[in-house]
Amino acid sequence: MDGNFSPAAIFSVVLLTVVLSSSTAFLEPCDLLYDKAVQAFSNGDYTNVVRYMEGALSSYTEVRHTKVRCRLRCQDQHPFDETFSDLRFTDVLLRRAACMNTCIEEKLGTQSVHKISEDVVQDFHRRIPYNYLQLAYQKLKQPEKAAAAAHTYFQANPEHVEMGQNLEQYKDLQGVKEDHFVDREARPHQRSFAAAVRLYDNSDHKGAIALFEEALVEYYKADSECRALCQWPQKFEGHDHLRYRYSLHELVSDHFTQVLHCEHECVRDLATRPGRLSPMENYLPLHYDYLQFAYFHVDRLDKALQCALTYLLFHKGEESMTDNVDYYREVLGHDGEPREEAAWYLRRHKQELELLLIGSKTMGVEFTEGNYWSSRGGREDSNRIPSGTDGWMEYVPISEKKNIALAAPQRLKEGGPLVYDSVQLVQNSAALNGTQRVLLDQVISEEECLDLRRLAHAVTMAGDGYRGKMSPHTPNEKFEGATVLKTLQYGYEGRVPMRSARLFYDISERARRVIESYFLLNSTLHFSYTHLVCRTAITGQQDHRNDLSHPIHADNCLLDPEANECWKEPPAYTYRDYSALLYLNGDFDGGEFIFTEMDAKTVTASVKPMCGRMVGFSSGGENPHGVKAVTSGQRCAVALWFTLDPLFRELERLQADEVIQALDTQSVWGQGLNINPKDEL
Repeated sequence: MDGNFSPAAIFSVVLLTVVLSSSTAFLEPCDLLYDKAVQAFSNGDYTNVVRYMEGALSSYTEVRHTKVRCRLRCQDQHPFDETFSDLRFTDVLLRRAACMNTCIEEKLGTQSVHKISEDVVQDFHRRIPYNYLQLAYQKLKQPEKAAAAAHTYFQANPEHVEMGQNLEQYKDLQGVKEDHFVDREARPHQRSFAAAVRLYDNSDHKGAIALFEEALVEYYKADSECRALCQWPQKFEGHDHLRYRYSLHELVSDHFTQVLHCEHECVRDLATRPGRLSPMENYLPLHYDYLQFAYFHVDRLDKALQCALTYLLFHKGEESMTDNVDYYREVLGHDGEPREEAAWYLRRHKQELELLLIGSKTMGVEFTEGNYWSSRGGREDSNRIPSGTDGWMEYVPISEKKNIALAAPQRLKEGGPLVYDSVQLVQNSAALNGTQRVLLDQVISEEECLDLRRLAHAVTMAGDGYRGKMSPHTPNEKFEGATVLKTLQYGYEGRVPMRSARLFYDISERARRVIESYFLLNSTLHFSYTHLVCRTAITGQQDHRNDLSHPIHADNCLLDPEANECWKEPPAYTYRDYSALLYLNGDFDGGEFIFTEMDAKTVTASVKPMCGRMVGFSSGGENPHGVKAVTSGQRCAVALWFTLDPLFRELERLQADEVIQALDTQSVWGQGLNINPKDEL
């Protein structure tokens, strides 16, 4: 072929292009709509914020759905046959690619206009558009839509304090009902699973079965869609595209390596809730675990056997489930088969799932004390929970449960010596309606409280320890803080009495020793962060307050009340193990410290601060806590966080130790201190 074309041929091609382009649909790109919405927000044009932002969300969703539909359709139209060869493989790939391009452009128009930047993708992934929407709907006096947008955003950003406060305010608005708080981006398989767990926990086993079955259908559908989205041009990290000079086979190999990596991540993605880094391990098998027990409750043992056998496909030989299978076989008088959809899925994706199930095969051993059936084959505990969950939260990652199970024989202890004669035990864990909690009085004297309050007034700065924010948790109070090292520096410079600066250092060590001793810890408790902090009610802003001084949270994990879960992942300070608050006064209104259930609503214990009183507790999700609004006066305390891991010792504390040692040996201070305070969670 000489490469020359006749004018008639060129005209035909041009005419065909015009006809095709005029017949295809056009969907406005989501990034352009998103940009228009942001501009409208900057201009205070909230009607157009809603118009463009809702359009952007719709466009983003439509592009995704179109790609999935086209990929699956073209995959069915051009399958790989059994007679595999290089030419046949390439032929199928090219036909699928042509099919997908045609399909997509028929629905969306030119594909290139729908290529969006990674920044925009991340904004949609983090649900940033819903933050704009909730503010816009609020301005437009549409609180029910604002509540839905706020709720949707908060699901993926549970650490966002202001949004949590907004949600509480929406709940108090007239006309806003509970069913307005919907997650507009909820994934069907996770929504059905969560609803099924709630029914199961309420002993509605028939209803739970229907929703668990629905969740499985949605899971396999979502898995197929996720893998379909991997069948597109991939990123080649570390490659210089301009110098990429490999053969066709090497190019194809590199591409499909990236595709396989993408598909591998689908298993993790489907088990990860919005805004989380860690997947709910054992997620898919847990469906069958719940189902086998639910089917038992409605006396459908054949189904229960089938689900138990299916669970064993994922955890071969797991002890408690194997016992269940033996029981079902004995009662029914025959064997059964695992479900075909799970068997097929495992044959295709076994390696990917195994990476998420590592360690969970030991669960049967760890939970044998609560096994479903006795050795005689009879029911042992009618309230036995599925083997994939330990019952105190809706979803518990296997890694977390495994740690709990391994620690169970040792049992968490408390009730050790209080070290100092003056310290009095007021309430233990049982009296505080929880675990690893203690309330103590007379940890320090009235004189020491007064001295530390004077110190606080002299050294604390607004926003210290809160990234410089004067009102980090509520706009109705001012927060001021100081660290041990800062007070020692002030003491050396003569700005405060050195005796007072040293008192702060000494009483924090006193608190550490008491907590370490009372909870009978077998290893040294190290300081993670120490903070002298006062919060003051702002005059004129206390009428009709319905917020908290410090919202309900946990100290080493991200509290997620909607899922009844606490995610031990950044940005939480996951290394913190114990916490304590030593109060310096009680002459203010409000400011009670409260423990709650995981729902962040049900108060289990309340502590009224007073001089010398200290509350101590373990820092995990078992102890959600917060502070009620300080409506008048100033509330001062020494806040302490501890870790059992010496790698996470507080740097400023180590520097303060050196300062004290130097002072004790009458050494010269030396060079100025480089203070780098850490943020308080």
